[in-house]
Amino acid sequence: MQLVLNSPLQNNRAMDFTIEPGMSLQSISTRLREMGLIKQPYYLVIEARRTRKDGKLKAGEYVISPGTTPRQLLDQFVIGKVKQYGLTIIEGWTFAQLMETIGNNTILTHTLNAADNSSVMSALGYPELSPEGQFFPDTYYFPRGTTDLDFLQRANHAQQEILAQEWEQRAENLPYKTPYEALIMASLVEKETGLTEERAEIAGVFVRRLQKGMKLQTDPTVIYAMGKNFDGNLRRQDLTIDSPYNTYVYTGLPPTPIALPGRDAIHAALHPADNNTLYFVARGDGSHHFSETLNEHNKAVARYQLDRKSNEQ
Repeated sequence: MQLVLNSPLQNNRAMDFTIEPGMSLQSISTRLREMGLIKQPYYLVIEARRTRKDGKLKAGEYVISPGTTPRQLLDQFVIGKVKQYGLTIIEGWTFAQLMETIGNNTILTHTLNAADNSSVMSALGYPELSPEGQFFPDTYYFPRGTTDLDFLQRANHAQQEILAQEWEQRAENLPYKTPYEALIMASLVEKETGLTEERAEIAGVFVRRLQKGMKLQTDPTVIYAMGKNFDGNLRRQDLTIDSPYNTYVYTGLPPTPIALPGRDAIHAALHPADNNTLYFVARGDGSHHFSETLNEHNKAVARYQLDRKSNEQ
């Protein structure tokens, strides 16, 4: 009996196995025999009863790896080491993109179908808070049956913890009264650049503009304000739309974040580069040219934007 319990199961590849709720030990062992994993299932039953584990087997999906012994499998069932699935939240996503991805996931159990933003945040315990920016971009692993609300709670808790940690270590003399304002700034930084080495520089420009009472004039806020009306091409007239998110029209930060910022963007917002730049323009290769004066900036715009558009025509 001990030789059987300590010998590897008869599988040379990983196999999925599901214990349904209320499934008996006898049914489990019989199913393992039918799958060709064990020849003498009664040994597993005897061992489970001898060690008083027969009533402790947890329902769920399991992965049985090659080399697993019946005794190890029994422990796996008792511990509840179930199969994990992954879902990745991408930095810079909007909340709408996050909810669309969650809605399309077939592993999560959906409880928030057709729920509006306020209902979702109420379910999380923050009825007055916008969901934008409140969920940490990362890859999360979970078992089948996890609810969409459970998933969001994890991502929200992670964002709260990271924001609190970064806020405690923030630089001095920043123009933010609350961590939430820093989160808003981080979302602007996240949308403006994908280059880690530029994030503090971008944040520095925005911070100095706030301190001087200058408009932030950042395109992503206009794109966010336009929502589904944005067709991929930002036009001059779009910069005049009347929205509190339009930083070409209104001074200061927008009322909420405009995307989900990652930790690097949050860190940059709270540790902006200390120099004199007040402007930046995209070079067309993913990087930016930074300028201290409007004259220098206009030259950079002519070089990197106008010349490029002329060449494209």
